[in-house]
Amino acid sequence: MPRIPTSGTQHALRAGDYEAVVASIGATVRSLTYRGRDLVVPFDADEVRPSYRGATLAPWPNRVVDGRYTFGGVEHQLALTEPARSHALHGLAGWLDFEAVDKGPDHVTLAAVVQPQSSYPWRVVVVTTFSLGPDGLTQSVTARNESADAAPWGTGPHPYLVAGEGHVDDWTLELPASQVLAVTDDRLIPTDLVAVDSDDPERFDFRAPRRLGAVEIDHAYSGLTRDAAGVATVRVTDAAGSGVQMSWDAACPWVQVHTADKAEPALSRLGLAVEPMTCAPDAFNDANYSFDTGLIALEPGAEATASWRIAAIG
Repeated sequence: MPRIPTSGTQHALRAGDYEAVVASIGATVRSLTYRGRDLVVPFDADEVRPSYRGATLAPWPNRVVDGRYTFGGVEHQLALTEPARSHALHGLAGWLDFEAVDKGPDHVTLAAVVQPQSSYPWRVVVVTTFSLGPDGLTQSVTARNESADAAPWGTGPHPYLVAGEGHVDDWTLELPASQVLAVTDDRLIPTDLVAVDSDDPERFDFRAPRRLGAVEIDHAYSGLTRDAAGVATVRVTDAAGSGVQMSWDAACPWVQVHTADKAEPALSRLGLAVEPMTCAPDAFNDANYSFDTGLIALEPGAEATASWRIAAIG
């Protein structure tokens, strides 16, 4: 039997000047290039995926505070997969081995099942398609609830975008969002949804493109400006104007932006995490918040779909 790499079965895609490799563990975008230029921070096939890099997040993105939530009148306790902050991080699908159910030179469709378990007692089938074309790499995620009761649901991707040479500090960000989710400094627990120009606009307001510099961000944004088709777009560019953009549809009213700050300088700020999300951080505790978290109650037999695209600029 051929040896399977650490990150799972590798699905190489190519279309025009774009090339991508999708790894089956976590339905992960392991690499994406345009004319040989990285658009995301890659990792090796035989490497354990670092920091959810490129993973598909489901049945929730971001955090569930204390791993505890109540749904349908029943309290559940998730494993604390972010022990430093005591939260349940980025769902249950990140380490599932997704099976290819359709594949061609420029596309692959992968499927996995989130099985009922004590902390999430619903069966949800997750099907995701990656397709390369002249407009970049598009991913769509569809969930189908195969349980007898409604299930809480959310999804999103976790790419670290690369504009060009250098680090996050050197790049320019355009983020068309008017609101940012304030969080506690120590545990990133959501507190309130505020205007990006209210408290610390130098840190949070990137509606007009400007250099990131030394700002540190690990926050969710909403109030997104969209085009006539309902698409929101974030752009990250280098000094020459080349770079990468990420766009997503109305199914994602939120986006997490993270400057990827790490304790070890050599690993810090290598890319900018841009994570469109169907729901806010801690949306499983929707009743605790005064704003609309976007939590989806997926009814039995129902489906929910969201999609996003990464493309080169210049």
